[in-house]
Amino acid sequence: MPHDNVPANPLPPGRPGIAVTPHGGGPPSAWVQRFAPLIRSRGDVLDFACGAGRHARWLAAHGWRVEAVDRDAESLGALAGVPGVQVRQAELGQGAWPYRGRQFDAVVVTNYLFRAHFELLLELVTPGGVLIYETFMAGNERFGKPSNPAFLLAPNELLRRVHDGWTVVAFEQGVIAGERPAAIQRICALKGVGVQFTLPPAA
Repeated sequence: MPHDNVPANPLPPGRPGIAVTPHGGGPPSAWVQRFAPLIRSRGDVLDFACGAGRHARWLAAHGWRVEAVDRDAESLGALAGVPGVQVRQAELGQGAWPYRGRQFDAVVVTNYLFRAHFELLLELVTPGGVLIYETFMAGNERFGKPSNPAFLLAPNELLRRVHDGWTVVAFEQGVIAGERPAAIQRICALKGVGVQFTLPPAA
C-alpha cells in the first residue's frame, strides 16, 4: 500500500483549533491554515467547490491569487469584488471538465468528494505544488450528513489516491468531537517525489 509509513492516526477528541464547518461558511479550516505556507508566495490557488468562499477569502487576504469555483451562483455572489479572488461558476460533477490544460500552485478542496474527477483534480497541481484536501469519511453517518457513501471517503482512501509522483506531508483521519462531531480525513501533499519541505507547526 502506498505510504504505509505515513501515520493514519485517529484525531484526539477536542483537539484545539480543529473544526469541520458547514460547506462554505464560518472560519477557514485549521488544516488549510496550517499548510498554506507551503504554497509558493503569491502563487495561484484554486479553491475547488468553494461554497461561500471562506478559504478563498482567507488565502487572498494572505497574498495568494485565488480562483474560486463552484456550481452555486448565489454562493459565488458573496465573493464578488473580493480583492485577489476571481470567481467562476461551473458544473463540477457534470459535463465537460472546466479546467483542462490548467494548472495551479495549489489546489484546496474541503467538504467535497466526486471520485470520478479525482485524477483530474490531481492533474491541476503544478510540479512542486500543493494539494490540501479535507472532507468527510465513512463513519460520519453516525453524526448526520453527509451520510451517502458516495460522499464519504473510505479509510485511508486519500493515501491510496495520492500516491505515485507525490510527497505526502501529512495525513490524518478520525472523529472530531465537539459541538459538531464528524468523521473526517485530510491530506497535504506536494507534487513530485522526494520534494523537500519544512513541516509547518501544528495549531
